[in-house]
Amino acid sequence: MTIWNLGGINADYVYSVPHIPAPGETLDGSNRQVYLGGKGANMSVAAARAGTHIRHIGAVGPDGRWAVDRLMEYGVDTRAIAQVDTETAHALIFVANDGENGIVVYPGANRAIPDDTIKEALTQAETGDWFVTQNEVNLQLEGVKLAQKMGLKVAYAAAPFDAKATKPLLPFLDFLILNEIEAKQLKAATGQGPTDLDVADVIVTKGADGATWYGTEGPVRIDPIYVEPVDTTGAGDTFTGYVLAGLDRGQPMRQALEVATKAAAIMVTRHGTADVIPDLSEVRNLSL
Repeated sequence: MTIWNLGGINADYVYSVPHIPAPGETLDGSNRQVYLGGKGANMSVAAARAGTHIRHIGAVGPDGRWAVDRLMEYGVDTRAIAQVDTETAHALIFVANDGENGIVVYPGANRAIPDDTIKEALTQAETGDWFVTQNEVNLQLEGVKLAQKMGLKVAYAAAPFDAKATKPLLPFLDFLILNEIEAKQLKAATGQGPTDLDVADVIVTKGADGATWYGTEGPVRIDPIYVEPVDTTGAGDTFTGYVLAGLDRGQPMRQALEVATKAAAIMVTRHGTADVIPDLSEVRNLSL
């Protein structure tokens, strides 16, 4: 089967800093690296490296050909990525010595995906494929409506959290993933917690405390894997891409979550985003 990912593509400028800057504070960065990133691109690379067929739907500017080429190198089908006149999205990521990060994103081409891009892409979709999106892009509502109408399973990562974007999507979802903070924001915006939503599977990630799956078996805790983190950027996207890849390959939810937890654990021991997401062989060989 195929996962269709309507998602953002960024150039990530990563700065190493002693701590996350406070308001009004100026810091010297000890290092700067440039990576392929964006929540959507990260998810696509993770799914590809987890062994499934992933087609990315998105947009870059005239300056973004390198990002499309990089996605292709990592096994992502890029035929549904449009080139638009708007500058490719980019993020400024500050990574502190303890592994925590602070991020500023310029959305650019991620919010300028042409209206006909999704329709043209999904003409090749099949019933039972997955469609996933998140909050870095435009056309989310159009995408989930069309995907549901076509018989695709619809997944959504509610990040970066935006109540206006999230609320209209909820009736069309089969799968929702969000972190603890986003779950609280959703509850504040809608009055609904994970067990109140009319969504078959809801995953709440909890960083170093693992995750909880709210689904057919009731709340199920997925234990964390303890590692020494150096950079948490992209770990949640890696987790999501791996979960969806596992489901697409027919794994039970619990198994998909356990494999995704291993992938995320490896990810936080590395500096970078899409370029350093582990492949399935590394995840299988992880020594606990």
